[in-house]
Amino acid sequence: MKNKIVSADDAVALIQDGDTLCLSGFVGTGTPEELIIALEKRFLTTGTPRDLTLVFAAAPGDGNDKGANRLAHEGLIKRVIGGHWALVPKIAKMATNNLIEAYNFPMGTLTQLFRDIAAHRGGILTQVGLGTFVDPRQNGGKLNSVTTEDLVELMIIDGQEWLFYKTFPINVSFLRGTTSDPHGNTTLEKEALTLDNLAIAMATKNSLGLTIVQTERIANNHTLNPRLVKIPRIMVDCVVVSKPENHHQTYGTTYNPAFASEIQGITDDIAPLGLTERKVIARRCAYELPMGGTINLGIGMPEGLAAIANEEKILDFITLTAEPGVIGGLPQSGLDFGCSINIDSLLDQNQQFDFYDGGGLDLAALGLAEADVHGNVNVSKFGPKIAGAGGFINISQNARKLIFAGTFTTGGLKVEIKDGKVTILQEGRLRKFVKSVEQITFNGKMAALKEKPVYYVTERCVFKLRYSGLELTEVAPGIDIEKDILAHMDFKPIINNPKVMSSAIFKEEPMRLHNHLLRRELDERITYDSQRNTAFLNLEGYRIITKDDVDRIESTVEDLFHSVSKKFAMVVNYDDVFIDPILVDYHNALQDRLEQTFYTSITRYSTAAFLRMKLGQALSKRKVSPNLYESDKQAKKALGKYLQEIFDIDDNNVVSSSSIQNDNTALNG
Repeated sequence: MKNKIVSADDAVALIQDGDTLCLSGFVGTGTPEELIIALEKRFLTTGTPRDLTLVFAAAPGDGNDKGANRLAHEGLIKRVIGGHWALVPKIAKMATNNLIEAYNFPMGTLTQLFRDIAAHRGGILTQVGLGTFVDPRQNGGKLNSVTTEDLVELMIIDGQEWLFYKTFPINVSFLRGTTSDPHGNTTLEKEALTLDNLAIAMATKNSLGLTIVQTERIANNHTLNPRLVKIPRIMVDCVVVSKPENHHQTYGTTYNPAFASEIQGITDDIAPLGLTERKVIARRCAYELPMGGTINLGIGMPEGLAAIANEEKILDFITLTAEPGVIGGLPQSGLDFGCSINIDSLLDQNQQFDFYDGGGLDLAALGLAEADVHGNVNVSKFGPKIAGAGGFINISQNARKLIFAGTFTTGGLKVEIKDGKVTILQEGRLRKFVKSVEQITFNGKMAALKEKPVYYVTERCVFKLRYSGLELTEVAPGIDIEKDILAHMDFKPIINNPKVMSSAIFKEEPMRLHNHLLRRELDERITYDSQRNTAFLNLEGYRIITKDDVDRIESTVEDLFHSVSKKFAMVVNYDDVFIDPILVDYHNALQDRLEQTFYTSITRYSTAAFLRMKLGQALSKRKVSPNLYESDKQAKKALGKYLQEIFDIDDNNVVSSSSIQNDNTALNG
């Protein structure tokens, strides 16, 4: 066809009974509303098509009547495979009532599955979902009793467990763009996100299916910039020009040019959050932000972290991301969630999850709906309510550091933040800290085995994940542990010596967070292992911009030397360290002094190749051994070889007590 422009009614008339229909869209961003309306109209008028399989990654709906909620009719859909369900409650209710077969898979894995469908692969092999309700040893992602077919298999390869998600053909896809030509070439310049349009179109084409694109306007053939074409004509069968009211940029915003990066949005005049429990939680989470790091913020309570970062003027020191593909800028909330203003770049959704799954996130802050004695978290199912996992499983399983953020109880909770302390005016009806979660969306035991830093932040206290369970580590001022915490939990956490949360969190004025994060006290960054006579200095995110920053490193090391009264081996983490070029020589002269005066040996590591090269060259010029490695494991291995020359150490770098006792000379350096 030279002219693929048709009406919405004519396009959906091509859909057959039993087809598999894939919808694009993230909440209301990029959701093809015009096409969905036409499909519902056809079914209600003619009773066809019937028994469709509906596939979507993120829930394309507003939690009310829009998006996929329009398709919640008995007979129209037979099976649903979705990543996020919270915003399609009408379809979720059908699943709860056993009216349809229903699966919930990790959103990121579904987005990647589209590529495997396009390439005619058998499926995607990944460890995402192990130990959760998606694992076949639990529910296999099945949401009700009428869902029986296994779409996920457990495989053992070289002694490791993997999950295999099977592919299936896509017969029809509904996509959305901005400008199309009569041949079907489509750009997305006014869309806030590109999502998985290309991958879905390719999967549909290679399944010999029908790709229908909803567009805003038509351009002449051969006039579109080919570099802006995101859905090429060879993958498009029909183009439908939408009514303006069915093509809003998001369900919350008709059009914001900053979402499309046409302009830079103004952030200075954004009002700060009021001093409520939401702000207190976001502020405490902000204390964990890694300077120079890459961060994901989940939907709900963690959204407030972006507002805190903006208020505290630290957006230039961190990179905030959201799962549909935005990198950098200021993420939005509510029905605009997933969009961002002033971004650095925009990836397709499946590419973003490739980055996430591979460990690209330094920190993720996600919602806390329900947690148990083992640190497991449930955000996906609560009795008859199906919320779905969304990107939660991909993100929580693979981020290097994790925060779960939410109120301590829910359902009528009333809190007062006044005079620098917290007062519980009315307790919530529902407990969040229970003996056993209803569904495992995050596996605490697996995370603890990997020694992943995991925090559970509420308005009144903070827990940290240990292998033996949750430890109460911080308590808000004004909170009584027995009355306000333990009395409202179904289990008793580990309690050693919890400290009081920072008073700055509970005051009206800004926290001056940049001072805390950029100049985090070095005495909190250095630890000493007396058994191995080894110190570890974590400079991650440290910024050396004045001579004082260098001198404080020296004084910190010197204080440790005087406290242990002997030289020691040193391991230094240089990840995300910034050294002003003017101070490089000053810094390296310091390293020379420290090595001569306080160290028996030193190993350094950084994942940044450029820093390893530059710092290594600079140290070598001063005839200081660079010993600069790519990871902490390599650094420890190198240190272990050195220690083996002195101590009796086994293959696991464990020092025998006899060698410590019998080699005081070596220990004294």
